[in-house]
Amino acid sequence: MDLPRSNDGEARFSVYVEGLTSVIGHADRAKPLRDYCLGLMMPCERKSVEPMAAITAPKRTAAQHQSLLHFIGEGGWSDEKVLAKVRELVLPKLERHGPIEAWIIDDTSFPKKGQHSVGVARQYCGELGKQDNCQVAVTLSITNHDASLPVAYRLYLPKEWAGDRTRRRKVGIPDEICFKTKPEIALAQIRWACEAGLPRGAVLMDAGYGVDTDLRASITALGLSYVAGIQSHTTVWAPGTGPRPPKKWSGQGRPPKLLRRDDKHKPASVKELALALPTRAWRRITWPGTGEKLSSRFCRVRVRVAHRDYWLADSRPEEWLLIEWPDGEKEPIKYWLSTLPEDVAFRELVDIAKLRWRIERDYQELKQEVGLGHFEGRGWRGFHHHATLCIAAYGFLISERETIPPSGDRATTLFPQFALREGYQPRGSRRCGLNATFRTRLQRCDGDWWPLWQRRSRVAHAALLATDKPNL
Repeated sequence: MDLPRSNDGEARFSVYVEGLTSVIGHADRAKPLRDYCLGLMMPCERKSVEPMAAITAPKRTAAQHQSLLHFIGEGGWSDEKVLAKVRELVLPKLERHGPIEAWIIDDTSFPKKGQHSVGVARQYCGELGKQDNCQVAVTLSITNHDASLPVAYRLYLPKEWAGDRTRRRKVGIPDEICFKTKPEIALAQIRWACEAGLPRGAVLMDAGYGVDTDLRASITALGLSYVAGIQSHTTVWAPGTGPRPPKKWSGQGRPPKLLRRDDKHKPASVKELALALPTRAWRRITWPGTGEKLSSRFCRVRVRVAHRDYWLADSRPEEWLLIEWPDGEKEPIKYWLSTLPEDVAFRELVDIAKLRWRIERDYQELKQEVGLGHFEGRGWRGFHHHATLCIAAYGFLISERETIPPSGDRATTLFPQFALREGYQPRGSRRCGLNATFRTRLQRCDGDWWPLWQRRSRVAHAALLATDKPNL
């Protein structure tokens, strides 16, 4: 189903929602679906159910609140089917700017108070940069240099939740959901993507996933290449070296099969290897950022990973070790292992490694523009339904990027009237309300929301572009 090519944003949005409606089952779900997606795209500071009910149905907020709450928290529609339809509608738009180049493994966290929301535990929270109470979702996104689109999204369930029947029952965790580590969830998503026939690309991951040797080996077994961040203490065999062969058979017992190492013949950490490299090994490489080119110093060498290879009968194959050491730094700051082909150009290797940062900018946009982390329910189903519709709304915004002019007014009236009642403020914290400036502008626009969203989107996108730094 292709979106109209006209400048009519309302028509394109309607066609997009009709496509999603075709896979959610009962016809009564069509209006809540449309209203929820619309609420996620409106200039509301908090994209929880109550503010969205007020902004999409100002004259019947209480009834709209109950309708959206039931649709998102109890609705029996399939997240997988909706995400499949989003891919069907958005992927052609993405590929008009270039083929899919990578699959990105990542996780995103949501700080939470209390202990009753599904999956909440004290764990590392990337948004806060420390251990704290939060939920964490593991994701797989497909990307090119223009944008990324999440295609799989799953809440990480800590052990204390997975084994607690009472808590599971209260929040509706399906019986088939058991404890899995984040790398195990990511691998299951990659296997699903291969079976679904998604356009393939190199698998990109940060050091949180890249240090998992089994995950990297499983990705290779699926016929995919990867560029994986690793930590500085990861051990490798330097170029031209490797583990010692098995001992010679003495003629008695079983023939020795395991590789060997000793004090004089052992691997080195990637940091030790980097510090020992000559100056001529380093090159300044430029790669495309967002709006400007970025550059830093890099070195690459062919190595063999040494992790527990004394339990192996054969050496691991060679792969690329990519190292970044910017000017002014006392030591290298980033390390990657990659199974991209041996003849891959140096610049292309750096470009693909740095493409992982695409997901950081896009998740910032998902959280700030469409409220990915604003769900206030406690249940498993509602958590995933909200995320699915956030991805759906974000997919539509991806499709609309090229239609947004640098200036100009376009009127697209979606509602006969579009004004909040005077003094409306949703319950909860101050941030749960609409931004005062946008509330006033919405009351004045009387339904003409499309140009308002466009102006907001341009400002927000410009702010995101400014965050793209070479050494992040």
